Order: sequence, then C-alpha cells, then structure tokens
Amino acid sequence: MLELIKRIPHVETAEIFDNLTLPYELRMRGRLRTTTETSKDVGLFLDRGPVLRDGDLLQAKTGEIIRIRAAEEPVVTAYIEAGLPLARLCYHLGNRHVSLAIGENEQGGWVRFPPDHVLEELAEHLGAEVVHHTATFDPEPGAYAQVGQAGNGHDHSHSHGHHHAHSH
Repeated sequence: MLELIKRIPHVETAEIFDNLTLPYELRMRGRLRTTTETSKDVGLFLDRGPVLRDGDLLQAKTGEIIRIRAAEEPVVTAYIEAGLPLARLCYHLGNRHVSLAIGENEQGGWVRFPPDHVLEELAEHLGAEVVHHTATFDPEPGAYAQVGQAGNGHDHSHSHGHHHAHSH
C-alpha cells in the first residue's frame, strides 16, 4: 500500500504517478484507505487540515506524487440572476451552515450543494431554478481555510454558546 503522507504545492514539472478520484465527503478526511484510478492501494495519513481540492497533490512516503480529482456525484445547482439575487440566495443557504460551491456563467449566477429538499425549496422560494444532476462538488473553502498555513497560527473557534432558530 502506498502511504500518502504529505500535501505538496502545485509544481508544473511534477511527475504524476497516479490520480485519486474522491467525492467531497471523502476529501474531508485525513485518514482513508482506498484505490487510485489504476487500482493501486493507497492510504491517506495526513495531518488535519483543509479539504483536499480538485488538482491538489499528495506525496507518498516513497516519493510518488498522486493528484486528487473531485468525483462526479449527485448535486443540486440553483441558477439565479447574478448580483443581489445571487447574494441573497448565498446568504440564506449559508445561514443553514451547508457547504456551497458558487459560480457565475453567461446566464447568471449559480449555487451548488448536496441534494436536500429543504434547501431546494428555499432556493426556489428565492427565485432560483433548481436542477438535479451529477457534477463535481468543490465548495468554497471558507474564510479561514488558508489561515494558519502561512505560519501565523491563528485559530478561529467559538467558545460561546451558539444558537440559530431555523424553521424547517
């Protein structure tokens, strides 16, 4: 088994040994046993840290470099007019503490999230067109995702009670 132990920076000249395609749920884990695209057994032995993103590189104990690929998985994409409608949709979905991928194309804005009938109804109520399909899910990393990686050591945690009223 190839032991993947280190996240490495993107290097254009890196020789990629293999690809590891994982859904979002598994890219959040630091410990995992699975197989690569060419059926090589691998184990992730990573420190806790940011979610593995599509294109990230991991190095094995023996030096091989494995590229992470986001798997296609069931998702919902809510399409809405860019600008204030998109901002409003992101605000209300984000207030539900759900991971979101956010984008824009020639038709306007879109927000992608895992299937959830409550979130889908909310999106439709706010004027979005909701589409079920399969696609890669690579949500926004969050405001604090890069904090601490550059060595500043800031930790964001809540030590106080925290309650949100949510009517579902």
